[in-house]
Amino acid sequence: MVNELAKANAESLSCELTWYADLLKARIDYHFAGPDKAEFKMPPAPDLSKQMSPYAKFVRHYGMTDTERLTLLTALVPHIRPELFDIFFLKNEATDRGFSEFGGLRGQQHGGLLPTGETVLFLTAGGDLAQRFTLQYLFDGNHYFARHGILHLEGAPGHEPYLAGHLSIARTFLDYFTIGEVSAPPFGPEFPARKLESTETWADLVLDPSAHEQVEEIKLWLRFGPTVMDDLGFGRRMKPGYRGLFYGPPGTGKSMTAALLGRDSGFDVYRIDLSMVVSKYIGETEKNLARVFDYAEHHSWILFFDEADALFGKRTATKDAHDRYANQETAYLLQRIEDYAGVAILATNQKDNIDEAFTRRFHAVVHFPLPAAPDRHRIWQRAFSELVELEDEIMLMAVAEAHEISGGAIMNIARFAGLRSAGRGDRRITRAALEAGVRRELRKEGRSL
Repeated sequence: MVNELAKANAESLSCELTWYADLLKARIDYHFAGPDKAEFKMPPAPDLSKQMSPYAKFVRHYGMTDTERLTLLTALVPHIRPELFDIFFLKNEATDRGFSEFGGLRGQQHGGLLPTGETVLFLTAGGDLAQRFTLQYLFDGNHYFARHGILHLEGAPGHEPYLAGHLSIARTFLDYFTIGEVSAPPFGPEFPARKLESTETWADLVLDPSAHEQVEEIKLWLRFGPTVMDDLGFGRRMKPGYRGLFYGPPGTGKSMTAALLGRDSGFDVYRIDLSMVVSKYIGETEKNLARVFDYAEHHSWILFFDEADALFGKRTATKDAHDRYANQETAYLLQRIEDYAGVAILATNQKDNIDEAFTRRFHAVVHFPLPAAPDRHRIWQRAFSELVELEDEIMLMAVAEAHEISGGAIMNIARFAGLRSAGRGDRRITRAALEAGVRRELRKEGRSL
């Protein structure tokens, strides 16, 4: 069965490509016409105002000009209708090769032409230098094509003209304009964010009353934030978005809460590990984080910054260029978080590690303490299914009261006890296995019984 979004995109793009083919032929004919030719007139783009395809919605969202639509289609053509560019393989009899003004590259495996910036300017401006200079804004870093990671010119080698760079469309938007679904770029140095998901439910999360109250506030914002900002007029008086700080020991539910907020609201949650970004890619931090924010702005993601003290730790005196650059990165991230219209959550194990100047900027500061004995007992009870047999009924309460550990540690111990049971060939969970598991977890933290 054909995906309905893909079908709608195909209908919209069929109209666009018919227009594009007519424009392409008109530009080629005009280019080879005599010297007395009139001014070139670009055929008007199709009316997509009533179409509901993802592509048509995108065109309307950005209020795209005909020139911007032509530029976007130029990047799309090799992926969806490559034969349209075969017209550029005309041979110049005078030079016994192709025409330089058409631009374009040959791929290693792709049989057709790959467009360059020169290709776009030929189609939009021909040989009109003033118009060509004016239209170079299409490749400027401030254009939404670049800011939102939609299109970019790949760098030309050496000292070759930058317009000779391949005009490339991001895979995310290629998917959106074809199958109608948006996927994030693969996790890596250039996109240090990974989708955060959880199989648990709110019933599996154990929070103390104060944390629960503030998490409920975030849930309310995710549901009614637009109402507050737009319908109630607060958008004229305050910055957009919502910022939260989660702090507490490892394994106390910070990541799980962020994942559940996403599932509850229907927004994707992306986790950014700042310690990884800063330690491995210093010098690239701003650029890589900018790419994450640009995608997030367009797709309304919840951003979850783990190990936040890697950039927001207490500052020391600036001693060298490295310190100055680190402060610059911090200032950049703080500004992007404050300007972000969605929900941004920073997490740290120690609130004291975060500079107080930063903590004042958050709408919610949520403490995730180690669970108290009754809460630990609830976590222990949920850690085991009805398919196992407990050595005795009071064992879990006894272990819960005896050992102050996190929920994450409890789940690790339950896994360990299950392995012991499977190794014996039975379904029995013993007190000895739990105690051995507790010792293992405490050793990880440098603690002992």
